[in-house]
Amino acid sequence: MTTIYFDNNATTKIDPLVLKEMMPFLTDYYGNPSSMHKFGGQVSSHIARARHQLASLLNAQPDEIIFTAGGTESDNTAIYSALEAQPGKKHLITTRVEHPAILNVCRHLEQRGYDITYLGVDEKGLLDLEELRAALRPDTALVTIMYANSETGVIFPMHEIAKIVKERGVMLHTDAVQAVGKIPINLETLPVDYLSLSGHKIHGPKGIGALYVRKGATFRPHMRGGHQEHGRRAGTENTASIVGLGKAAELAQLSMEIENTGVKHMRDTLEKGLLKAIPESIINGDTESRLPNTTNISFKHVEGEAILLMMDGFEIAASSGSACTSGSLEPSHVLRAMGVPFTYAHGSIRFSLSRFNDDKEIKIVLKELPEIIKRLREISPYKDEEGAEAPKRPCTCS
Repeated sequence: MTTIYFDNNATTKIDPLVLKEMMPFLTDYYGNPSSMHKFGGQVSSHIARARHQLASLLNAQPDEIIFTAGGTESDNTAIYSALEAQPGKKHLITTRVEHPAILNVCRHLEQRGYDITYLGVDEKGLLDLEELRAALRPDTALVTIMYANSETGVIFPMHEIAKIVKERGVMLHTDAVQAVGKIPINLETLPVDYLSLSGHKIHGPKGIGALYVRKGATFRPHMRGGHQEHGRRAGTENTASIVGLGKAAELAQLSMEIENTGVKHMRDTLEKGLLKAIPESIINGDTESRLPNTTNISFKHVEGEAILLMMDGFEIAASSGSACTSGSLEPSHVLRAMGVPFTYAHGSIRFSLSRFNDDKEIKIVLKELPEIIKRLREISPYKDEEGAEAPKRPCTCS
């Protein structure tokens, strides 16, 4: 039985064309691009080409692209660069629904004496831009707000955010790991200082990403050592993966229409079918401003972990909004920030599709998942009262 893979916001299948592009640099062209000899130096032109391919996807300049080991490194680099360049400023603004690559850095900075403002979201997962405006201070070093949420797919209005932030002369970073390749991003007209992305979210390889740094923006290297990336990111270039990221960016640009038509249609078919077939189910997040491939659905009085385990028996892969913390199952920080009732939040499932999915897979999920939810509800230990706490149980996470 072939796996039905609906967990593309976690990672994506590497496109066969990307793998084909990478293979020569794992076999024949393995030289160090910094070497003086022709055998090593010949690969530098392929790195340059990948930089152009990625810049084209973002409508940026090639010299504004720094290759990194992934989204987490890009996020960390942007934050620490802004702080190092402005040592007198000790205030940052972010949101309560960011990825841990942002939130855990901010918590670490709080321990070092920085003041962090965490913006809230409403029941649809949307920001109050007036709260952002009011939070800006003379000592604000950086605003870091994600482009699109990984759990709900909600897209934040980055152009409006940028206008508010730049009016106050504050630096702006966006974690666009989930947005790049799914929706158009034009960095010629969007005045962010830094933007992070990751290759394995756009059908490229893992362990490669990039940080966009606007020309003229203050920048301090996070990785120090050799002269690579024009002195902005030390370490021997991961040539094969850089080439793969460039090809993935090229293919993402060509597939953008499919993402916003074919993939969106499959998502909508799945979502509508599940809501119709399963009583007491809700969509989490705004249904208008969201990624075309993502739906987050909560099923009342069931555990997301149990749903995933039973779906796994049918070779259906998705992800849960639940995470194991301190020995008990907790709803995700994103759904908690949105105020989703516990009896729903605990049973949330994120389905994230890609251009490699098809209608047949949608039909299988629509056939099997309603029966799974029905069986789980029959044995559910949850109380019927809205907002009631779930019974304590041992953690089963590994």
